[in-house]
Amino acid sequence: MSDSARPVSKRDSRKEAAVAAEETQAVQLGELSDLLGYVLKRAQLKVFEDFLRCVAPLQLTPAQFSVLLLLDANPGRNQTEIANTLGILRPNFVSLLDSLESRDLCTRVRSANDRRSHILLLTEKGKSVLARAKKLVVSKHEARLNELLGPDGRDTLLAMLTKIAEEF
Repeated sequence: MSDSARPVSKRDSRKEAAVAAEETQAVQLGELSDLLGYVLKRAQLKVFEDFLRCVAPLQLTPAQFSVLLLLDANPGRNQTEIANTLGILRPNFVSLLDSLESRDLCTRVRSANDRRSHILLLTEKGKSVLARAKKLVVSKHEARLNELLGPDGRDTLLAMLTKIAEEF
């Protein structure tokens, strides 16, 4: 006898009802929802997801975009300075640079002052991609965040997050 032809017992009905109730009831977060670290991480994930959607045509991660912005604002700085400013560990930063360099978005040049270090420069393609990325980020991603938070909420949140990053 196939499962569909088998008569449904009371036990099967109770089990199906329990499964259905379990599927419709959300998991309760309890104390987790009051922990700043947890809520910040959840918000960060949502912000990163939106960022990635906005710049999908350019295939940039938030970290890559940050590096390009810093290189644009600080041409000729060495890779240690850029990595430290962004809080990226050296091995991770080297991998990130390899990726950007393989796409011809930046280049490493041996420093004339210190032959052991490399300075970083945006390429022309890097400048072009960054310009396009900035337009997408401002017109879509930041616009959505601004709409969600409002001007006062945005300024307040930015001030609070800056305080945590600088003083904690």
